[in-house]
Amino acid sequence: MTDAFDPSSRPGIALAASSAEDVGDPRTFWGDAWRILRRKWLFWVSLTLIVIFVTMAVFPQLYVWPSPSPDDPSGLHCKLTDTRLGPSFSEHWYGTDVQGCDYYAQVTYGARVSLTVALFATLITVGLGILLGGLAGYYGGFLDSIISRTADGFFALPYLVGAIIVLSALTTSDGRQTWHVTVAIGSLGWPAVVRLYRSTVLQVKQLEYVQAARALGASDFRILTRHILPNAVAPTLVYATISMGAVISVEATLSYLGIGLPIDSISWGIMLQEASNKIERSGHLLWFPTGYLIAASLAFVLMGEQLREAFDPRFR
Repeated sequence: MTDAFDPSSRPGIALAASSAEDVGDPRTFWGDAWRILRRKWLFWVSLTLIVIFVTMAVFPQLYVWPSPSPDDPSGLHCKLTDTRLGPSFSEHWYGTDVQGCDYYAQVTYGARVSLTVALFATLITVGLGILLGGLAGYYGGFLDSIISRTADGFFALPYLVGAIIVLSALTTSDGRQTWHVTVAIGSLGWPAVVRLYRSTVLQVKQLEYVQAARALGASDFRILTRHILPNAVAPTLVYATISMGAVISVEATLSYLGIGLPIDSISWGIMLQEASNKIERSGHLLWFPTGYLIAASLAFVLMGEQLREAFDPRFR
């Protein structure tokens, strides 16, 4: 006699149990994005370049041999008798600069300052943009008008002119510091993030789970941080990644014009400035920092484009 509680004796129940077993783990927005990204070769190329430049900035000793020693604390292998030597596979891969320093080591150490400025400037931009954009989109009304009109005023200010004004205000008698350039760049890029994040918040705050959280008595801070932010931040992450590449170029431009990092810094922009009047006799002083600058900027821009295609449902 068949057991009445045996699922196999009832076809409907057996089919339902079989179907439940066939269903995999629930799909998520971020999981779908990862499945799209891992199939794109441009994602892996840009990720590889970013990893290389990040490790170069954090651990330059991994790329420069030998590591700095008591005889050469800078790690740049400087020797005045070797001034402006051309590239050589046997000794100096990228040649030497006007002070006889190994140019490969100098370009490698230049990644640290350039990427540090780009990272913290982008964090300032995104932080201000998410804060102000979230308030404007969530509360609306007069607060939205004030923030939006202020952002419009920043859009009307030319970027380089604004950077010069901020740098002039921050510069002290001790001269410009790295953090001056970081703050100047970061404090001017937030209006674009405000517009982007505000528009996303306007869409997300109308969804059912946000309305349910509000009906249950959740505070505005909890709704903004726990319910809106995780579901509205994806477009901002895409912009931030692309912005990293743009900020690297902006820092190099300011340094090249002589209004950026202090002259004693080691950055790709400073190297371009020093090489600008030596192109005819020592072209390698311009080629290598330019190549690194283009590769780093392009890596972040490509990564941002891949993230945009992965996060945007229209590209799926």
